Amino acid sequence: MNANDLASRHCQPRKGKEHALDAAQVVELLQQLPDWQLRGDGMAIAKDFRFSDFHHTLGFINAVGFMANQEDHHPDLEAGYGHCQVLWSTHDVGGLSLNDFICAARVDALLAR
Repeated sequence: MNANDLASRHCQPRKGKEHALDAAQVVELLQQLPDWQLRGDGMAIAKDFRFSDFHHTLGFINAVGFMANQEDHHPDLEAGYGHCQVLWSTHDVGGLSLNDFICAARVDALLAR
């Protein structure tokens, strides 16, 4: 599965440890998402995005928020002037699920347009 395949998918409700990805699955999926990194002892993926000013940062945050609401899967965001860190994890599975990688690919696709 490549980044385009991931970005074309939609999140599904995932609750319980049976939906958590194992380490091999995480490594395989992470290879499809340039510059995304494991964080929190492998419990999350994150990427830092840079922008020319706060206006563009806010536009990005609003676009990510709109997509996250549509997918009913929400990231942690940390933002400041010209930057935003996006962090995905699935609390209901206690780590990473396919939803995190779908949404990460969708975030990258927002900027590819």
